[in-house]
Amino acid sequence: MYHIKEMFYSLQGEGAHTGRPAIFLRFSGCNLWNGKESHRQNSICTFCDTDFIGTNGINGGKFDTAQDLANHVNKIWPNNDRLNKYVICTGGEPALQLDNALLDALHEFNFEVGIETNGTLPLPENLDWICVSPKGSSDVVIKTCNELKLVFPQSNCLPERFTGINADLRYLSPLNDPSSSHLNPSMEPNTKACIEYCLNHPEWRLCLQTHKILNIE
Repeated sequence: MYHIKEMFYSLQGEGAHTGRPAIFLRFSGCNLWNGKESHRQNSICTFCDTDFIGTNGINGGKFDTAQDLANHVNKIWPNNDRLNKYVICTGGEPALQLDNALLDALHEFNFEVGIETNGTLPLPENLDWICVSPKGSSDVVIKTCNELKLVFPQSNCLPERFTGINADLRYLSPLNDPSSSHLNPSMEPNTKACIEYCLNHPEWRLCLQTHKILNIE
């Protein structure tokens, strides 16, 4: 059984696929934080801003089989065009539930399947796009990916830790700081820190969350 917090159709807001229409398939649960605010500061990941508890989000629910879930995902796609269909498995931590059966079922509907993962768990085969986003002191076991996306700065999770990961693209995403949310993004301290690091280390690129700038899901 698959536990899904929500599913929705929108534009990818960050990384290499920025601007691409996609279905976001958000799995419930995470292995680095249980999602409860009272446990945040004692968790490995302390800055997550996503609600991944339960199955009560839009199009969320419990799905008995991979085919049931893939059928539901396919119904959300806005037309019958078999080209450019893209689904992003996210969370929480999707690797806790995503398996080859679901990948096969989604591929049968002609979806490209991407994942946004913290990289601490093995992944099923035949994923079309892998984005690894390490968090805190967690041990990253994924050593090859399409995107390495690091929230920056994290004192115990700096870019130098990940030179051994074979990534096609490397991105720094500014750590969300509520105390500076009133500032223009270009003036926000963590954004400025990302810019400076990228300029000094050009193998890294700046990644902004355009969906938040545009105020879309």
